[in-house]
Amino acid sequence: MIEKEYWKPGNMLYPIPAVMVSCGKIDDKPNIITIAWAGTICSSPAMVSISIRKERYSYDLIKENKEFVINLVTKDLLKQADYCGVKSGRDVDKFSKMRLTPMMAKKVSAPLIAESPVNIECIVKDIIPLGTHDMFLAEVVSVAVDKKHMDKEGRFHLNQSGLIVYSHGEYYGLGELLGKFGYSVKKK
Repeated sequence: MIEKEYWKPGNMLYPIPAVMVSCGKIDDKPNIITIAWAGTICSSPAMVSISIRKERYSYDLIKENKEFVINLVTKDLLKQADYCGVKSGRDVDKFSKMRLTPMMAKKVSAPLIAESPVNIECIVKDIIPLGTHDMFLAEVVSVAVDKKHMDKEGRFHLNQSGLIVYSHGEYYGLGELLGKFGYSVKKK
């Protein structure tokens, strides 16, 4: 018989992506906040959500400018991502300190992080107060991908870029491929 132990309600939906969210204006002290409270919420129109505590420095930047960029994190960016999650932009220029390159975005004034393999430009459509965090619902208006992960046929090989995930206070690299969407019903 399988036994379970019951805990108080909590968010145990792990693993999840840890992403660096760049915000502010590229020419006016932009900032980076690392969050794991990010997710896809709609495919058409493409929409995402991020949840941030009101006391975070980035909260006001995003609320004021109504835009941000989600930058995916790889093993090569893990130290920078962790630093940007524990230090405040009120006290330090994270782009400079972590030697990250702010890059002009195509559709928003917040910068891309050039070293990230995928940059998702977002415009805030709504802010939902939830308790400890407010959720920013945003439309994806542009996506930039690093050409070094493209093959000769134009396919993007994101899973070979070294993406990381966050699980219960720890970071992990992605493991072995176990299947592809629909493999359970595919005819042999």
